[in-house]
Amino acid sequence: MIAPPEALVNLLEPWNRFYSHSKSTQTLVMFLHLGGLMLAGGLAIAADRGTLRALRIAAQERPNHLRELADVHRWVIGGLALVVASGVVQLASDIETFFGSGIFWVKMVLVVSLLVNGLMMTRTEDVLRRDDGENAPAWRRLHRIAVTSLALWFVTAAAGVALVNFS
Repeated sequence: MIAPPEALVNLLEPWNRFYSHSKSTQTLVMFLHLGGLMLAGGLAIAADRGTLRALRIAAQERPNHLRELADVHRWVIGGLALVVASGVVQLASDIETFFGSGIFWVKMVLVVSLLVNGLMMTRTEDVLRRDDGENAPAWRRLHRIAVTSLALWFVTAAAGVALVNFS
């Protein structure tokens, strides 16, 4: 197990003490974490489903899907911001447990993977806004990115559950 720097543990000790004795704070932080996950993940999964169906719709209707994706991304980013902020608060509440947890670091890699996948998705959408022809190769790329997104959202949620149960 990797131990966090002692200075960091000492710095976060007052927060640890407060957080561990305040059920209302724990409830609020967990709600923000799960609420952000539901907002970001729920909208992303629904949008991914639409993207998987986009290859089967008429080419002239696909620009509508691209506009919807752009609108959804703002909400997904907002939800992810809640997840990250509340996750940092949770990390700070028990740095010694989480810092040394392999599951925690796997979850962090998955969250970064979600962000990178989202960046790849938005860049592919930009390409499609310039060339959205029926046979544009970027539609297939967007399809693969949506499949990856679906998998990452579910695996990240599973890692979060494992983190709670095995830490």
